[in-house]
Amino acid sequence: MNKNYFEIIRAGINTTFQDQGRKNLYHIGIPFSGAMDNRNYLLANKLVRNKLDHPVIEFAYQGPSLKYCGDNINIAITGDINFMIKRNNNNIDGKCYQTFNIQNGDEIDIISTNKSVYGYLAIGGEIDLKYQWSSCSINTKANIGANNGKKLEINQKINISKIDKDLNNNKLDYINTKIENIRIIKGTNFNFFSEEGKKIFFEKEFFVSKLSDRMGMRLEGPKIENIVDTNIKSEGLIKGVIQVPADGNPIIMLSDHGTIGGYPKIGVVISADYDKLVQLTPGSKIKFKEVELSDAETLFKLYELETQNLISRI
Repeated sequence: MNKNYFEIIRAGINTTFQDQGRKNLYHIGIPFSGAMDNRNYLLANKLVRNKLDHPVIEFAYQGPSLKYCGDNINIAITGDINFMIKRNNNNIDGKCYQTFNIQNGDEIDIISTNKSVYGYLAIGGEIDLKYQWSSCSINTKANIGANNGKKLEINQKINISKIDKDLNNNKLDYINTKIENIRIIKGTNFNFFSEEGKKIFFEKEFFVSKLSDRMGMRLEGPKIENIVDTNIKSEGLIKGVIQVPADGNPIIMLSDHGTIGGYPKIGVVISADYDKLVQLTPGSKIKFKEVELSDAETLFKLYELETQNLISRI
């Protein structure tokens, strides 16, 4: 029996194991999945001295409450999160982007995100998980990944197969910034839409709907007129592509998206803006701004460079 484990006291909302996802499986209908906010995922692992591709616990809005049993272990939480550590009837206020040494009997209570959606809990060591197609990332729509493809549940135990004995503290001064202007490149069906529809897409505000999850983000706002055909022969989809169904309300495909779809595609969110996009809560405003492909490539290189600089500071 494993002597080091976390027991789930409260499961939280959409709590899953995620890593960097599974690659090159679109041909059999399997998307990448993986952590929604890749930068916060990487920083969490780096803080606890894990390899950068280690699995972490991802949660949305309200995180889990966990009780620990075992030898001392480091944890770190990234994102914009309210949490506390309960030790011997005392509450220790948690701070994101720094490690905490967790002792036998401690509880981690991840209360909520702050005007954001996703947060990450990294554990300093190796979690005992099963991999599927070289990844433990959970896709609950397809029941793929660790934990039989299911969300984490109350009373479940998370077994730690190996603890990193280096319990030195790490810290990073980092603030998550918000974004309203989402940069896109034109989609393959951009000319399906009227000139007025294109103008609306780039000049008007849209709002994130409550009907958003790891699979897609539905937007509400002025309708985008299609003058060719509101349905097309199903084609391949990628993360960040923006489809417009017959009702004229855009849908942005996210990490657990279906790999084919039959709605015309007006644009694609650039990779450099994806992490901030997924952190937009229901009711948040979005405005789209067009950039050229060459600019999108440059912006992604700058985003990756900034991420690596943050990692190197830990």
